[in-house]
Amino acid sequence: MLALSLDDDRATPLVEQIVTAIRGQIDDRILRSGMRLPPIRKLAEQHAVSRFTVVEAYDRLVALGYLQARRGSGFYVAQRRDYGESAPAPERDRAVDVAWLMRQALDDSPDQIKASAGWLPADWLDEAGLRRHLRALSRRKDARLTGYGVPQGYLPLRRQLQVQLAEMGIGAGPERILLTEGATQALDIIARHLVKPGDTVLVDDPGYFNFFGNLRLLGAKLVGVPRGIDGPDVAALEALLAHHQPRVFFTHSVLHNPTGSSLSPAVAFRILQLAEKHDFLIIEDDTYADLNPQTGTRLANLDQLNRVVFVATFSKTLSASLRVGYLAARPDLLAAFTDVKTLTAVSSSEFNEQLVYQMLTDGHYHKYVERLQGRLAQATEGTLRMLERVGLAVFLEPKAGIFVWARPPGLDDAGALATLAARERIMLAPGRVFSPQMQASPWMRFNVAFAAAPAVERFLGEALETV
Repeated sequence: MLALSLDDDRATPLVEQIVTAIRGQIDDRILRSGMRLPPIRKLAEQHAVSRFTVVEAYDRLVALGYLQARRGSGFYVAQRRDYGESAPAPERDRAVDVAWLMRQALDDSPDQIKASAGWLPADWLDEAGLRRHLRALSRRKDARLTGYGVPQGYLPLRRQLQVQLAEMGIGAGPERILLTEGATQALDIIARHLVKPGDTVLVDDPGYFNFFGNLRLLGAKLVGVPRGIDGPDVAALEALLAHHQPRVFFTHSVLHNPTGSSLSPAVAFRILQLAEKHDFLIIEDDTYADLNPQTGTRLANLDQLNRVVFVATFSKTLSASLRVGYLAARPDLLAAFTDVKTLTAVSSSEFNEQLVYQMLTDGHYHKYVERLQGRLAQATEGTLRMLERVGLAVFLEPKAGIFVWARPPGLDDAGALATLAARERIMLAPGRVFSPQMQASPWMRFNVAFAAAPAVERFLGEALETV
């Protein structure tokens, strides 16, 4: 008889109790590979539960790989193999490896402090509102729960984005907007169309490290444009253009990742002049736009989507799980980007797009974002004071957003500090990963929503005495 202890009065459903008990006995080798489990009817009678309860439990265990169903014979313990863990790479190398850093950032272990993450803590976001809108949308008869969406994305949301872009001074009708699964997919679509192996591509230095990896996969030659407090260094850009013929320049205008700087009007005008003279396109990544209480200078506003492609997302304010973003471009580029999206992804989730549309138009989004902006302003003040106490110098004191770019005294490479932090379950991103050439850097990115934790200050204070 299979030993199970079931309690109908427990909060845990009976199905889950059966699954957990059988999994445990298989993991502990009490039930071994090839052993036959009791028939459904017999187990139900022995434990006074419904046959449907046993069927669901067995089916879950099959899906989890613990059981094997044999037609006409019953359920048997499946053969399970133990795969040995490979030895980890040296910590020093892993701490400055881009893919490893992203995996650490996405680690949901509660004991890890994501002091350099690229997003807000989950408890800062409006999860209650998201659940409320999910329930409301699921009850609507026009909610597309099973079908594909149209290639360009949900039309009502594109019309709403036309309104939001107009508030930034960017003229783009819904026919010039393509919805994507976050800014990451938007940038990937753009790169797939525009970048060929061997092409020279200009990027911010420092810049968005995850996208650098994407460009390298496409065979691009990355050339970094130094970033100053008012945007890309236009003198350095002009000097680079004397030796390179780039196809495209990927850059942030507002709340740059990782420095927190924003573009000045004078720099913006000069960049557009150089783009016209040297015939390259500009991809303006505005991922953190809604976290800025000020309008800010945007290249797409000045250029009106002639040479500029505009990219934005709602992952930072509404939900990263929804993966809803968009790009806006001139008609010929938009058509090409839509083709790439269709060929590589068919479509994006219309249900998610409907949900974002509902959240944007219920009248609460602007007030919610204003609360986020206020909370970030307070967190920024606390982080700046903490960094000053431990002796780090900041690149600038950001007026908004989530990043502070800072450097420890006397270090040429912050990678060693990141390695020590990883041992203490603190995720710190060293400047090396933000360099398109992975060059050593003393700088580090701090996320103000996480970095003010007492453990971060304690670690920095102690570690800076040893590195």
